[in-house]
Amino acid sequence: MKIVSAVIRPNRLQDVKEALSDAGVVGLTVTDVRGAGRQKGQIERYRGSEYSVDLIPKIKLEVAIEDDQVETVIQAIRNAAYTGEIGDGKIFVLPLDDSMRIRTGDRGESSL
Repeated sequence: MKIVSAVIRPNRLQDVKEALSDAGVVGLTVTDVRGAGRQKGQIERYRGSEYSVDLIPKIKLEVAIEDDQVETVIQAIRNAAYTGEIGDGKIFVLPLDDSMRIRTGDRGESSL
């Protein structure tokens, strides 16, 4: 089992959710986050004053999947989140040793 974690632009969330659904992903966790990467922040204007925003709002989503779904899920996220500009985000794949469905006590892949 694996956890695929992706940090994407907030305005791409709906497209990514639809792409993951089409790829057979049944559950995901979405978190509002802030971060900085190659964008290194941006300059905002408010009431005539300029100020620097160092941490850009992003969305972090996580999905727990079976090993054979990894490439499909990665490509679904990439295709749906892609704009071609700096700040499109990152995808991370991490091993998942075990999981349990609280309601039934199912463990491992049957809990996904």
